[in-house]
Amino acid sequence: MIELHYFNRRQIPQLISWIETPEFLLQWAGPTFRFPLTEQQIEKYIENANSDLSTSFVYSVLLKETREVIGHIALTNIDREHKSARVGKVLIGDQRVRGKGIGYLMMKEVLKIAFEQLDLHRVSLGVFDFNTSAIVCYEKAGFKKEGLLRECRKIGNQYWSLWEMSILAHEWQKTYKVLS
Repeated sequence: MIELHYFNRRQIPQLISWIETPEFLLQWAGPTFRFPLTEQQIEKYIENANSDLSTSFVYSVLLKETREVIGHIALTNIDREHKSARVGKVLIGDQRVRGKGIGYLMMKEVLKIAFEQLDLHRVSLGVFDFNTSAIVCYEKAGFKKEGLLRECRKIGNQYWSLWEMSILAHEWQKTYKVLS
């Protein structure tokens, strides 16, 4: 149903168009970018990504049937010595396909890369505590909550709390075998 392909510069305008508010930017990317999202910020984000020894892989999510770009996901902070990485910038930008299990398929594909291609041991992510649909998705993919970072991000006059979650290689294999 979906495929991950390396993000390329031609997709920058589309990605920018999906980020309409400072709140949505923070929810999508944490403190990585400043609103409004610009081409220069994305250029810096991808400048050392997607080569053999990169510490980050940045992907566009395509629908197999139409080849249409519908989302974005990244595997970052790749530490080959300690065999760990972080999933981030998970976004289903095309609102027409939200709520149809695409997020789960995205997680499954990026974890396949992490555990089967890169032979990692641990993959982590952060998700704001109010994003219940994402939390359910990540738990379905095998992630476990490790702890709540209370009121760790400020947006306007509010503070948001963030769940730290992770999955280990043996948990992935157990989940993957059950789902195969």
